Amino acid sequence: MYRFLFSSKWLGYFVLAVIFATACVFLGRWQMDRRAETLAEIDRVVSNYSATPVPFADVKDQFRHLDPDREWTQVELRGSYDVDGQRVVRNRPLNGQPGYDVVVPFRLTTGETVIIDRGWLPIGNNTPGRPDVVPSPPAGEVTVVARLKPSEPKLDRGAVEGQLASIDLPGFAEELPYTIETGAYGQLASETPPVQPMPTPFPKPATEEGTHLSYSLQWFAFGVLMFIGFGYAARQQARNAAIDAEDDEDDDVIAAAGPRKRPAPAPRRNKKPTSEEEEDAILDAQGY
Repeated sequence: MYRFLFSSKWLGYFVLAVIFATACVFLGRWQMDRRAETLAEIDRVVSNYSATPVPFADVKDQFRHLDPDREWTQVELRGSYDVDGQRVVRNRPLNGQPGYDVVVPFRLTTGETVIIDRGWLPIGNNTPGRPDVVPSPPAGEVTVVARLKPSEPKLDRGAVEGQLASIDLPGFAEELPYTIETGAYGQLASETPPVQPMPTPFPKPATEEGTHLSYSLQWFAFGVLMFIGFGYAARQQARNAAIDAEDDEDDDVIAAAGPRKRPAPAPRRNKKPTSEEEEDAILDAQGY
């Protein structure tokens, strides 16, 4: 009954179903991988973002090669800002608004220099491509609490003097006359003593999982539904073929029985006698 499944047409349908289901599985697994990355980032934020700051000496190596599990760790630093090395980083949106980040080299009392991202500035109105005002960091010795962030990739786009296309620490180091740590930078949490005005502080990263799980389940369901639809179509085809076969059998029986004989017409009732019959009846009545 299902021999038609081996026809070229139905084999083609089956191959298309397999391709579609494979693509659905791939997309579902991709969403699951994204969910795993999101959960790992949430775990880092929950564990490190608000934890007690650790001394620079305890995480000194993290500024050279950052362990992903130590991202957002709060570090306490003592030293002074080098305002001459200050830069603004282009194309840094915040809450849907375009703007800049302000990054400044920070020389520690122990001799090392790290980069501190002090916050966000909106796009300026006075000079195109530049913020109107870049708040200066506090002068003299400062105690900074910053959260560890990895160096960003180098972007294939330029930047005007005094600006960076991204927080690419090795590229930034080439512009400075001294050595800086290039594995990680610090995103400012607090400064002591505080100064005003300040760049806009960064908001806490989101800790919602998002829709990756529901999307992955939807893709897996689409893959299963494709085979269910293929099976339903095959069943309907088989039922239609069975009905056609029964109709053909009925036609064959009728043909084998031959044509039906037409019944003889019933004799006419109340037939009117002919004139000869009437004449014979008169003669018989007279005794002839």
